[in-house]
Amino acid sequence: MEKKRRKVPEINSSSTADIAFLLLIFFLLTTSMGTDRGIARRLPPPTAHGTRPESQKVTERNVLRLEVGPDGGLRCNAEDIALSQLRRRVKQFVANPDDDERLPEKLPVDVPFFGRMAVTQNHVVILRCDRRATYGQYIAVQNELVGAYGELRDEVARARWGKDYRALSPEEQEAVRLIYPQRISEYASGEKGGAR
Repeated sequence: MEKKRRKVPEINSSSTADIAFLLLIFFLLTTSMGTDRGIARRLPPPTAHGTRPESQKVTERNVLRLEVGPDGGLRCNAEDIALSQLRRRVKQFVANPDDDERLPEKLPVDVPFFGRMAVTQNHVVILRCDRRATYGQYIAVQNELVGAYGELRDEVARARWGKDYRALSPEEQEAVRLIYPQRISEYASGEKGGAR
């Protein structure tokens, strides 16, 4: 006697697309995406086509020269230093607390909320990075530079208002930036030489 084959009932899949769509929306709403922040730099204003930007005369005492070599070695004004020393050196250079004649000259400036102050307005940190240096080495130096300016600005903000620089109003932050303007100039060099 022959067995009758029973027909297997089909699974209702009409709502599968709806469920997949709901799961997709759920994961889109609950997942946070990492965003690259980049390095904050103010670029010089554009010049008219065919013209060169104005060059500025800077005295030697107002310049701190940093070099990142192809092996990641760091030099500060032609002297080998460790990355851990960089932040302290930059802070000393930018602040010039003792008005040392070998460090940037201090000029009187009217600063809102502070009045007339002597600041190292014309200092510049020149960073030369060899093209063969790794991106990690370059970023480590950048972090130390930005960290030095951040600590100096925090010190001023805490002394005046009792809070960190980031907690200040935009007007107060602008006043602190007048005291410690971030002035970093960069170029890369490599086997063929030259700047970019």
